[in-house]
Amino acid sequence: MSHALIRRYFDAFNAGDGAGMLDCVTEDLVHHVNQGETRHGKAAFADFNAGMGTAYREEARDLVIFAGDAPDRFAAEFVIHGTYLATQDGLPEARGQAYVLPIGSFFTLRDGRIARVSTHYNLADWIRQVSA
Repeated sequence: MSHALIRRYFDAFNAGDGAGMLDCVTEDLVHHVNQGETRHGKAAFADFNAGMGTAYREEARDLVIFAGDAPDRFAAEFVIHGTYLATQDGLPEARGQAYVLPIGSFFTLRDGRIARVSTHYNLADWIRQVSA
């Protein structure tokens, strides 16, 4: 079930299905964003995803899901293939630039849902790619 939940989360992500992603998380989700503020709750996660959906078009490829010794802890490694669509505050100007970025995400599960997700990538590499 747990691998399937993480896979379902990424399938929804790749389909641009925000409602499908929300269905995978708890009401009190803790979302640690790379180089950003921690968001608390499903509503904050929905707002974040809505903003991301207008600024970026992304697909997670080469997904590998890892299980740890603890039955509620998982990790995923994948490569994002994306297009930068709309300029975000404090970031380079968007001009439809393509990028490819390795990413790692870490999950805590509770009651059949994702209760925590923490995503990490090299922001300097992303900035270099979209600034070229």
